[in-house]
Amino acid sequence: MRIRSFIIAYALVLAILLFAERRPGSLQQDHFSRVMDLTDGQNAIAPNTFAAPSSFTPSRTRIIAPAAIIPGTWAAGQIPAERLVAPLVVMDLNVTADGYSAISLDDIAAWESRHGMIPQGAVIAIRRVAAPQTSQPDARSTTPFPIARDATQFLIDARYTIGFAVETSVALTSDRALAELLALRGTYTVEATAPMTSLPATGSLVIVAPAKNKKPGEVPVRILAMLR
Repeated sequence: MRIRSFIIAYALVLAILLFAERRPGSLQQDHFSRVMDLTDGQNAIAPNTFAAPSSFTPSRTRIIAPAAIIPGTWAAGQIPAERLVAPLVVMDLNVTADGYSAISLDDIAAWESRHGMIPQGAVIAIRRVAAPQTSQPDARSTTPFPIARDATQFLIDARYTIGFAVETSVALTSDRALAELLALRGTYTVEATAPMTSLPATGSLVIVAPAKNKKPGEVPVRILAMLR
C-alpha cells in the first residue's frame, strides 16, 4: 500500500510537470523547476526523476481528516482529489523562549499586505521560526493548533482554505470548537511535516497524497511541494 501510494504521488507530480511544460502559450511563471518532499523522514526528489529512493525511513507525517474529529465526515481516503492539489501559502509562526502566540487576524492582514491576497482554495503551511536568542523548536513536540479560531474561520470562509500543514504534531482536542469547525467544513490538517525552512511564502503548489482507505483516524500521508 505504501509503495503504491508513493508511485501514485510521483506519477501525479510528473504529469503536472509535463502539463506545465507542454501547455501551448505556457508562461515562464507557470513552470515548476523543483519538487520538495515535506514528508518527515523523506528526502527531496528532483523533477523528471522516475527512480524512487532505495529505502525510506519511518515517517511521522499524518493527515487529520474530518472523520477523525466528527464521525460520518470525510475519512482521509474519501477527501475529493481536487482538494489534495492546491496553491501553497507559508506563514511564519514566531517562537520565543516563552512559547508562541497563535496566528491572528492581524497577522493574516499583515501577511496579505506584504504578499497579496491569499489564493482561493489554498493549503496554509505554518512554519515555526525561532527567535535569534532561542534554539530551534523541537518538531517532535505536540502543540495546540497554531492559528486562532477566528483567524481559522476567516481563512476557511473568506479565503476558502482547504487544508493546513504544521511542522509539529497537533492537539486539536485543546479547542473542540475549532476542531469541529475544521471537520464540518471538510478541512484537513497535515501534521509533523519536515521543516519548511526553504519554502517561499507563496507561488508554490502542494500535493497531499493520503493512503486510499476509509480509516477515520490519522493516517500516513505523503506531502510534496512544487517550487518555481
